[in-house]
Amino acid sequence: MKLVIDQATYWDTSAILSALFSDTHSVRATSHARGDGFHFVTSLGWAEAHAVMSRIEREGALSRTLVDAARGTLEAGPWRRINAAPSWNALRSLARKWPLRGADLWHLATAKELQADIPELALLSFDARLTAAAKGEGLVRTRLA
Repeated sequence: MKLVIDQATYWDTSAILSALFSDTHSVRATSHARGDGFHFVTSLGWAEAHAVMSRIEREGALSRTLVDAARGTLEAGPWRRINAAPSWNALRSLARKWPLRGADLWHLATAKELQADIPELALLSFDARLTAAAKGEGLVRTRLA
């Protein structure tokens, strides 16, 4: 069943973290988070974001108060949590096509399969290799690139 949605964005972990913490991509991430449409995050992105926040806290890179604020933003942000995972065949096929790390391959394959039901879906990432693969798979709108 295809969903009719004007805009839909799958957020990988790099995009989520840029929306939570100040970095070179934060302005774009924050602007996009405030935009219209549906914003999707999977349990992998959620888990990776929480792992990074816990590491930041353990290492004392930021105070617990700031990390807790980031956790609150993740909870209250525009993201809709979805339970989605790629098929074994999609992982195998896309691994042969694109030179990606495991988690990035997982994000690409998941977004690609979601796109079958949500044709408007785009993948938002600030990882250069994942973004290139997403463009190659038709998962990047011009305004996200």
